[in-house]
Amino acid sequence: MILFKYILRNHAAPFFFSSFVLIGIFLMQFLMKAADKIIGKGLDTWVIVKLVAYNLGWIVVLVIPMAVLVATLMAFGSMAQNNEVAIMKSSGISLYKMMLPPLLASVFISYLLIEFNNRVYPDTNHELKILMQDISRKKPTLSLVPGVFSSEVPGYAILARDMDPLSNRLFHVTIYDNSNSKQNNIITAKEGNIYFNYGQKKLILNLKDGEIHNYDITKKQSYTKIDFERHKIAMPGEQFTFQKGSSSYRSDREMSAQQMQVEVDTIQAVVDRKIGLFNTEFNRYFTIDSLQNRTKNKIARSSQNLFIRVRDNLTFAENSLKRNARTITQNLISKNNYLVEIHKKYTLPVACIVFILIGAPLGTMTRKSGFGPAAVISLIFFIIYWAFLIGGEKLADRGLMTPFWGMWSANICLGMLGVYLTVKSAQEKITFDFSFISRLIPKKLKNLNSYK
Repeated sequence: MILFKYILRNHAAPFFFSSFVLIGIFLMQFLMKAADKIIGKGLDTWVIVKLVAYNLGWIVVLVIPMAVLVATLMAFGSMAQNNEVAIMKSSGISLYKMMLPPLLASVFISYLLIEFNNRVYPDTNHELKILMQDISRKKPTLSLVPGVFSSEVPGYAILARDMDPLSNRLFHVTIYDNSNSKQNNIITAKEGNIYFNYGQKKLILNLKDGEIHNYDITKKQSYTKIDFERHKIAMPGEQFTFQKGSSSYRSDREMSAQQMQVEVDTIQAVVDRKIGLFNTEFNRYFTIDSLQNRTKNKIARSSQNLFIRVRDNLTFAENSLKRNARTITQNLISKNNYLVEIHKKYTLPVACIVFILIGAPLGTMTRKSGFGPAAVISLIFFIIYWAFLIGGEKLADRGLMTPFWGMWSANICLGMLGVYLTVKSAQEKITFDFSFISRLIPKKLKNLNSYK
């Protein structure tokens, strides 16, 4: 039991360390890609925090299996480098027993990740979609430049010849009000200030000492001039503030496996009904008996227009069958998409177990304990795994492979490789030399050997 705790403790620090590092890398990648969509929007700090938090959903799903592989390589590489694996083997403890604690831990992590995929991940994806839609609708904050007309507010053109940006005071203001299609208003004022109302849905322009020149387009020679000491204009300001939207529609990546299974059952019922209609239509028009019966009936009624009538009926039947066939095909594609996402919610968590089978023997063979070698080897296997997964997903979506094999082929192939490596490593019949990797690793990563 003490030995098992020791092996798990060797895994814990590298697991948490690699998880935080990989999460940071993925977050930086996302922020760099989304920078052009969020910079200059004047977003509140809390909105940015929620944006990062919602993106942690898909990041955690990708990072945890990779962190398990990195931690396993570092832990077993460190124990092999310090001859602890050799000492345990000489004491009668096989590699299989050494792998038992991390294997049990990976099963527990897989269970937690499955629960996360079905309970947390769909909601974070849904909220992220809504948040990104709200951010994309928000325009940058209203910017007024002295001496330049601003047309950012719909229906208004605002000119301030001078302004104090600290107090939002405007001087020598001219406003063209075109919000009413039947009237043209020109408003001038010596000074004023601009601010949002309490609900931040209106942009208020408070003016002092000015004039309103009104011209009614519908009435000829209709001109009005009004002098004022104080005058307020309420302009639409929703486009300059962040408004939380909502959406009830959820795509496949915003549903749990149970919710998608309901959709699959519904689609299958539609497909079965359409196939029944297809068979009925086909038997009605294109079997030999039906053609003979319909031909006899047509001859009995009118032999003169027989060809035209038969042609029209066959054309109608062909179009009906094509419509049914297209509907069946589209529904089958949609069903495959849901099934692919259902399997994906389980394949990535199970990859944690597969990566233990690969990482433990590779760690003992390579005898490298640093984060750098472990990260490079993990990246190689994760790229192979991801290529299998993406390729299988594309083939399954197109109906060229069943969703099961499309999603589970990566786990099955790498799992078989892991079992092979584990057996060969336990028998000490195979070793690998990854010394060439050290030449590709930066010096800073080579020094990260204390996390074990």
